Amino acid sequence: MDIDLKQMVMIGNTLAEEKNISPETVHEIIEQAVAAAWRRDHGHREQNVRATINVHRGDVDIYVIYEVVDEVSDSHTQLSLKEAQEKNPKAEVGQTVEDHYQISQLGRVAAQTAKQVILQKLREAEREVVLNEFEDKIDTIMVSVVTRVDSRVTHLEIGRARGIMPASEQIQGEHYYIGQRLKVLVKTIEREGREPQLILSRGSTRFLELLFENEVPEISNGAVVIKAIAREPGVRSKVAVTSTVPNVDPVGTFVGGHGARVKSVNGEIGDSEKIDIIVWDEDPKQYIINALNPTEIERAEIFAAADKSQLPRAKVYVAEDQLNVAIGRSGQNVRLAGRLTGYDIDITTNEAQKPPPASSSPTPTATKPATPKPAGKQSGPRLTHKEKLEESLLETIEASTKDDDSDSPDQKSEE
Repeated sequence: MDIDLKQMVMIGNTLAEEKNISPETVHEIIEQAVAAAWRRDHGHREQNVRATINVHRGDVDIYVIYEVVDEVSDSHTQLSLKEAQEKNPKAEVGQTVEDHYQISQLGRVAAQTAKQVILQKLREAEREVVLNEFEDKIDTIMVSVVTRVDSRVTHLEIGRARGIMPASEQIQGEHYYIGQRLKVLVKTIEREGREPQLILSRGSTRFLELLFENEVPEISNGAVVIKAIAREPGVRSKVAVTSTVPNVDPVGTFVGGHGARVKSVNGEIGDSEKIDIIVWDEDPKQYIINALNPTEIERAEIFAAADKSQLPRAKVYVAEDQLNVAIGRSGQNVRLAGRLTGYDIDITTNEAQKPPPASSSPTPTATKPATPKPAGKQSGPRLTHKEKLEESLLETIEASTKDDDSDSPDQKSEE
């Protein structure tokens, strides 16, 4: 099958203009494709082959490159010194020598291989050009369109670029569908894999921070500042803010009139994600107390970390009825507060710290001999109030009876 190199280069240049790829890159891609095709038809896949196209002559120069070595271990890529000097008398160990071939046509299979390589390389070059355009758009929010939804990855398009949003960068509980328009954070360009990928995110703390920057103009002029964010996407977030201008309420600035600003952010990330705006403080104790909002904290204690691999500790005391509020559902409130402040927070109640109550009964100064009790009554260390009352009544009745008995003889004699 004859190959029309001039026509191939012309088609390549047209594609270069359409896809914004330089003509030099297209020329290099065609040479790589022809070299791969020749290697498939006439050589070995392990060989080091390069091709040079002469557009004016309409032919291709093929060069098979060998390394000169003392002992050959791979005959496809190496030559002994003796063999190399037969090709080039000046060859030495460590240098390379080349076999030269000139071709004007390729077989049908080789031509098909060249076509596939050219299309693949053009796609890769186009993708690289598009991604290079996004270098200055990293760390910005852009509007994307969902093109495919897999179990672990959602595929999206931003203009000519295609990107992916892994499950780790998604908001918990969100469901996506093809054609859906979404605001996403252009997080990074991943180039380590088989092909470069645009990594997009909605679940990162930076995405939440940029949403607030778009809603709170006071951030751009420096009147208020976001100091830290701790986030569990789709569930709850804590945002620590402060003011650099006297008499400016940072929390009120972020919440907005009637909660308009924070509602606008919630409208983008979903109402199921609760956002706590708290005041940042230089005092770690007060900062931790603020971070545990809305818990009513009685006091907090700070302890240095045992070593550099551990976080400093904080012990926070709350009332018994505030313990569940401080910890939160599944430990969420205290966990986010710890991530926000950088402390390992332990919640406890003051009841656990109180000593056992002392006995309020007076210490007896003297003991009286035990009085024998009537049979049938249980003996005990003390009489109850009821028993004392009954005993007192009995003693009064007995005393009255004795008085009556002493008066009765006189009364009889008078009669």
